Amino acid sequence: MIKVFYRLGNEIRFTQSQTEFATISKENVLWIDLLDPAGDEKRAIEAYLGTTIQTKAEAEEIESSSRFSEEGDIIFANTNFLSPADDEMLMDPVSFILAGGLLTTLREIPLRSFDTLQNKLQARPELFPDGWHVFVEIMDKRVDLDADIVELISKDVSHFSRRINQQEDINEEFLLDINQLQENAMFVRENVVDKQRLISNILKSKLFPKDTNLKDDLGIILQDIASLINHTNFAFERLEYLQDTVVGIINLEQNRIMKIFTFISVLLMPATLVASFYGMNVNLPFQGKPWAWIAITTIMLAIVAGAWVIFKKKKML
Repeated sequence: MIKVFYRLGNEIRFTQSQTEFATISKENVLWIDLLDPAGDEKRAIEAYLGTTIQTKAEAEEIESSSRFSEEGDIIFANTNFLSPADDEMLMDPVSFILAGGLLTTLREIPLRSFDTLQNKLQARPELFPDGWHVFVEIMDKRVDLDADIVELISKDVSHFSRRINQQEDINEEFLLDINQLQENAMFVRENVVDKQRLISNILKSKLFPKDTNLKDDLGIILQDIASLINHTNFAFERLEYLQDTVVGIINLEQNRIMKIFTFISVLLMPATLVASFYGMNVNLPFQGKPWAWIAITTIMLAIVAGAWVIFKKKKML
């Protein structure tokens, strides 16, 4: 699907018709948004821009040269947008092409930040004189959403901490939940660092417009990203501490269970020895007496009680 946003007088309008946008002058186009485009749609945009649009495989490359590059007067930039899915995080690649004042974006799935911005474009056209301002707005909204994700992770960490303090369901499954949250925190950190590197490269580019407001806006976004990285690092450190605590609690619980089994075995060992003696086919004391079983039971109970007292005095229980 194609959406072309262009300026008409004091308004910003959009079209999804290939034949219509081909007649619009590039100077009037602010943003071309490609959402999982078909082959003919992609070729039409490439002909309109006079360049080649990256494939999904190229957009997912992790090398720095693939994440940001310049060809002539065109900037190619790739980054990932996080999408929470159940307990996991999905990373969806988004490609940006900045050619002068025209922004082209390529994505595979719908994104809430893009939909919100498209409404804002038409409601406040004076805020978006060119595609650079659209790009800055996209990054700003995306970092805000990343901040919301970091806040949710922090709340989950606090919730896990309360569960540990209350010793509520501390088991292997709980440990796996902490591990999954660690994975999510690493995904978020990787994501925001990627945006930090992208924005820094754009600010250093000679193709970046000499607009003080744009530079200041991107500088503020970089500050927000640095703050998110610190919060994510702190959350990850807390998760490591909680993980160590849970492992310690599980080990203590297992040791306590083994201690009980060991104590019971040691406690019953003397009684078992006495019973074994009287199971022999030889003459033994009390043999043949009607009260022999009472005497033997009394001896075994006395041995068990004595062992219990000794363990108690030595604080082994």
